[in-house]
Amino acid sequence: MEQTETLIKSIIKGIQEKKGSQIVVADLNGIDGTICRNFVVCQGNSPTQVEAIADSIVDTVRDELHEKPAHVVGLENAQWVAMDYTDVLVHIFLPDVRAYYDLEHLWEDAPLTRIPDLD
Repeated sequence: MEQTETLIKSIIKGIQEKKGSQIVVADLNGIDGTICRNFVVCQGNSPTQVEAIADSIVDTVRDELHEKPAHVVGLENAQWVAMDYTDVLVHIFLPDVRAYYDLEHLWEDAPLTRIPDLD
């Protein structure tokens, strides 16, 4: 569990390095049938920023924890990038795509932690 928390902190740091916003961590541990322990959801304001956030997460987690994602999908359009760190799935959205899919509502029975935006 501590290893997962450390991974989440490193992911959040990578998001914040590129001014990713509206970060939400969904704790899926108490929900049966989930494919991971946590979701981290955030957004960037443009495809370029979404891609930069994804790159920053990869760099930060690699530098701090010597881990890399098992899969990364969505970089070709950079509207919704999903990154699989096995226990943690990261979703980086453009605002309108995030609103459309509304993952936080989908997992509303999971405890959600909202991370304040950096100024």
